[in-house]
Amino acid sequence: MIRVLLADDQALVRAGFRALIDAQSDLIVVGEASDGAHAVRLAVRERPDVVLMDIRMPGMDGLEATRQIVADPECADVRIVILTTFDLDEYVFEALRAGASGFLVKDTEPVDLLRGVRAVAAGEGLLSPSVTRRLIEEFALRSRSPRPPEALDGLTDREREVLALVGAGLSNDEIAVKLMVSPATAKTHVSRSMSKLGARDRAQLVVYAYEAGLVRPGWLG
Repeated sequence: MIRVLLADDQALVRAGFRALIDAQSDLIVVGEASDGAHAVRLAVRERPDVVLMDIRMPGMDGLEATRQIVADPECADVRIVILTTFDLDEYVFEALRAGASGFLVKDTEPVDLLRGVRAVAAGEGLLSPSVTRRLIEEFALRSRSPRPPEALDGLTDREREVLALVGAGLSNDEIAVKLMVSPATAKTHVSRSMSKLGARDRAQLVVYAYEAGLVRPGWLG
């Protein structure tokens, strides 16, 4: 069973998500929180596989709650999906930077939400890649000239190349074709990059790629 925690200040929204999730044979809601502080407490206590986290809540918002959950060693295996009303929300980018595994807009079709929860629970991260990539590009355009973080010094040239391709939104299979290597080799390079950078999943690799200047908006044309 995939264990899900719901964090949203609107009871009606939580009820809708609970009804949808609990109707699935492989998913179960293990808790509900109406603010970020409550979400952090429940995440530590319940250790859910996935937290559906509203970005805007009274008191502690979803961004700060995400930071605290990601920073807690007891929640190392907890994955966070940000819920937002608008896909181009500046707080979403900050949440991805803080360690969220992706995001969904609240009017996402039920089947897509369920697919997203299962994908994140499986460790895939980075939901709705085209929209997520567009959001990151939007804020990358507004940011100052990037400076490569020192952590990139530990990457090989091939790993930097792979990181750039991940940042451009390519899957492991697409990276394999681009570099003319096997999918298994591409996956290994991605995994090593994640390990060296301390990234929780592909979503954080995308942020690294943009912040380091390995990929810029429109890089692939």
